[in-house]
Amino acid sequence: MGWVDTHCHLQLDGRPPEELLSRAENVDWLVVPGVDAESSNASVALAERFGGRVLATAGLHPHEADRWDEQGSVIEQLAPHVSAIGETGLDFYRDLSPRARQEETLFAHIELAVANDKPLIVHCRDAFAELHRMVEDTGVGGRTILHCWTGGTRWTKRFLELGVVFSYAGPIAFDTGDTIRLGAELVPPDRALVETDTPYLAPPPHRGERNEPAWVEHVGSALGRVWGMETSEVARVTSANAARVFGR
Repeated sequence: MGWVDTHCHLQLDGRPPEELLSRAENVDWLVVPGVDAESSNASVALAERFGGRVLATAGLHPHEADRWDEQGSVIEQLAPHVSAIGETGLDFYRDLSPRARQEETLFAHIELAVANDKPLIVHCRDAFAELHRMVEDTGVGGRTILHCWTGGTRWTKRFLELGVVFSYAGPIAFDTGDTIRLGAELVPPDRALVETDTPYLAPPPHRGERNEPAWVEHVGSALGRVWGMETSEVARVTSANAARVFGR
């Protein structure tokens, strides 16, 4: 059963990447998103080191959005050479960067994704309305991946209309994940991906531990329970989706 972990911060984990990859025998390949200039360069280095098993991305996380003037040129230089743009997005929960700056930086990433014909990896927390407006206004729904999607039925319905792809992580398997599961019931299997967000958000039965790519199957199993689908079929469908989205 071959999985694709579409969001895995190997370069932020601290453990040797070869150790994590060796344990992830169930994962055919994975995507390592950058969250700033340094981690984006590190992502590219991992992709070069591990060949086709690791794909790199370049982006500036919304927590760091007010550093775009300082770091944006690095992201722009890497954009033609990576598999996706991001992780970018909006986070109005922690508000670690000014909201207006987050929107400006997200727009810059959208322009990069369009110019380089790359998918766009988007983080969204407590900013569903603002993100929906920006995706709708720019017409980039067809290239947008909503990373670690936590929306319920209302916002899932609205984003479905824009053509986005939903990527599910550990929270869909949490005891507190009922809202996410209700939203996932509405998502056609050909519009979904799975991820770990390593080293964060480990799914049960590993809750509270540092996450790792091998555990993406627990996310897939939870999604299968929502859809009434065998886990092996979830692996097949979401891996095919990942290959389509990332051009594999």
